[in-house]
Amino acid sequence: MNLDLDTAASVRPGEELPVASLEAYLAKCLPDASGPLTVEQFPHGYSNLTYLVRMGDQEFVLRRPPFGNQVKSAHDMGREYRVLSRLSAVYPPAPRPLLFCNDTSILGVPFYVMERRRGVVLRHADDHGPTLDPSTARRLSEALIDNLARLHVLDYKAAGLADLGKPDGYVARQVTGWVTRYTNARTEPLPEMDQIAKWLADYMPTGSDAALVHNDFKYDNLVLDPEDVARIVAVLDWEMATVGDPLMDLGTTLGYWVEPGDPEPMHANAVGPTGLPGSLTRQELVARYADKTGRDVSGMLFYYCFAFYKIAVIIQQIYARYVRGHTRDQRFARLNERVATLAEAALRAVETGRF
Repeated sequence: MNLDLDTAASVRPGEELPVASLEAYLAKCLPDASGPLTVEQFPHGYSNLTYLVRMGDQEFVLRRPPFGNQVKSAHDMGREYRVLSRLSAVYPPAPRPLLFCNDTSILGVPFYVMERRRGVVLRHADDHGPTLDPSTARRLSEALIDNLARLHVLDYKAAGLADLGKPDGYVARQVTGWVTRYTNARTEPLPEMDQIAKWLADYMPTGSDAALVHNDFKYDNLVLDPEDVARIVAVLDWEMATVGDPLMDLGTTLGYWVEPGDPEPMHANAVGPTGLPGSLTRQELVARYADKTGRDVSGMLFYYCFAFYKIAVIIQQIYARYVRGHTRDQRFARLNERVATLAEAALRAVETGRF
């Protein structure tokens, strides 16, 4: 099966990189790279900016924080580099990082460079739908959940990642932390967000055992083999990885997993073709995950609702950057509508007791 490879495009206005200083730096730090530097940008994603950098016949991926970033801890390039440096040795889907630069005279901000892994990225509900038969869609959804389970059973201590987070009290810190982030990014009243925040505070579980969590595990962060999309070539975007409750990770995946019977407003929240015939349902994803990891998943409703809240806050932070003039990207102009939809979905899940 041949599908279109993920490609870069022209750099968005206002997000250009200083080519001369970057070329000189990379030529010094990457001795195998030679030739004039060209820079393109991967046009998707709302957080850290990702560029395709070419020098001669060599291709690299460069990651830097967004322009106008006001949440420094959420865009720590050094931390993301350290995670990949250790993780890529024990978890093959993690790309290998090549260098980290903390010298702000080069780009004005810290950044890192990693290997490029070529493949297909499925971002939208209709991506390649006609070419994915039910059998392939099922194998793909199984591969997604199996790779998440594989990450969660990894011996993160042996991998040198024990210092990445503090699992004790993780759930409580997540709830209070994301409520604070929402308060700081609020641009207009939204009572539904306040209601779900109160419910989360009242129904926090004690938490499960600790694991390395990705915190944004969904289709558009997976690079797939174009010859067999059920084989995952890479898992991207490790900026929020930490050690904590793995069911938070599973909940995030469920938050982006939209099924055909879900209310129409929720379909805008689908990431990738989650609703194709043959795809696992949310219930089936949870059951397969429990089978692969042996974890108790009886409290998944809380994690599912928290995922909606967290996703809504992330979107609200991006929307706030647009409202406050830190970015001119028109993709962000109506993100407040998605925040409201997510809050309503969380309250609906609480009322029905279903995910």
